[in-house]
Amino acid sequence: MKAEAYTIFIVEDDPWYGEILEYHLSLNPDHKVARFTTGQECLDNLGVRPDLFVLDFSLPDTTGDKLFGKIRNLMPGIPVIVISSQEDISVAINLLKMGVTDYLVKDDNTKDLLWNSIIRIRENQSLKKEVEHLREELGQKFSFSKTLIGQHESLKKVFALMEKAIKVKINVSITGETGTGKEVVAKAIHYNSDRKKKNFVAVNMAAVPRELVESELFGHEKGAFTGALVRKIGKFEEANGGTIFLDEIAEMDLNIQSKLLRVLQEREVVRVGGQEKVKLDIRLIVATHKNLAQEVKKGLFREDLYFRIMGLPIHLPPLRERGNDVLILAKHFIDGFTRENHLEPIQLTKEAKEKLLRYPFPGNVRELKAVVDLAAVMCENNEIKENDIIFSELREEELFTGEHKTLRQYTCDIIKYYLRKNNDDVLATARQLDIGKSTIYKMIQSGEIT
Repeated sequence: MKAEAYTIFIVEDDPWYGEILEYHLSLNPDHKVARFTTGQECLDNLGVRPDLFVLDFSLPDTTGDKLFGKIRNLMPGIPVIVISSQEDISVAINLLKMGVTDYLVKDDNTKDLLWNSIIRIRENQSLKKEVEHLREELGQKFSFSKTLIGQHESLKKVFALMEKAIKVKINVSITGETGTGKEVVAKAIHYNSDRKKKNFVAVNMAAVPRELVESELFGHEKGAFTGALVRKIGKFEEANGGTIFLDEIAEMDLNIQSKLLRVLQEREVVRVGGQEKVKLDIRLIVATHKNLAQEVKKGLFREDLYFRIMGLPIHLPPLRERGNDVLILAKHFIDGFTRENHLEPIQLTKEAKEKLLRYPFPGNVRELKAVVDLAAVMCENNEIKENDIIFSELREEELFTGEHKTLRQYTCDIIKYYLRKNNDDVLATARQLDIGKSTIYKMIQSGEIT
């Protein structure tokens, strides 16, 4: 179902009859009805992009078949219902052959027949959209080996956990740094599970304004608050029968956390400003780059919700810990880039590969793709050289220069970079680089790091 209003154009020259139809269709809070008395007036307002037309066959400036022809040329595929006082079956047959969705004869039952016809049309539209969505998603073939590229042992452990996740209904919590592919993993689990024919609905909690979170997740009724002009279906209802993926869940404030806990416990949702309880059958997958256990200790995340959503934990390793996967991924992205842009195959030189392997990739897989895409554009003679590999942030910091350095010198440069980034917080830097804090203190004391 569409979150926004379903716009219906009524073209009827009889004001009394037009008002009846407009009032009747407006009883559905999802409907936004606009009424016109001439065909030209209707055509002049097509910029609104209505979802459905209801046309009177006899209009002062045209006929229903002529108006339908113009609408079909301008908005192919849009559903059109024609209402006519003519009971001539040949007129109905001709209009239906032209592609009119439905033909209704004006009588005492017309408004009810029209209501039922629109329900059927909307159901068919919804099914078509769902099929198109599924074909698009499934067409990407969410096999694990194609969603997460690499051969490192840490990745094999992720695959094993994903295999377990698709066989059961347990909640899944995915952790990992930004850019490691948390949503990719969530989609792979959904599209390999028995819920794959239902919706996968993703919500980035960090991107939703705080005052709109409750409405976004749980929906609202018309008039629930200022600006709530129509009923809105929330993301949980949209995901019913399928999977809802809450990314950056640590950004959710405590008030919404308590409401989310109730929804998960009761397996039902009540729209804001409403009373109706909507039963839910959903698979919950959450993700965060933060340590939720630490957030609980800080009082920023509810402990009861933490245990409710934790389920099966899957941790995605940062790219810097995946060794040669950097080169495997780089080749995968370069090959994809050349195919999309109809280019000849591009190779990486030995020096370019070494430069990629030296870099810690704080932006992980997402950053690697951006780097090699740019390199593919900058390179000459279908060969990416060392100078084609550009790390914009670290280039400004002059972390790596073209000169030869020892491993110890590169280690010092990396530690200095992250110390600056963390405002000289040794503990935070040690955790981020997964090294002992004493190592950093000794390098500072020896003068290697200043």
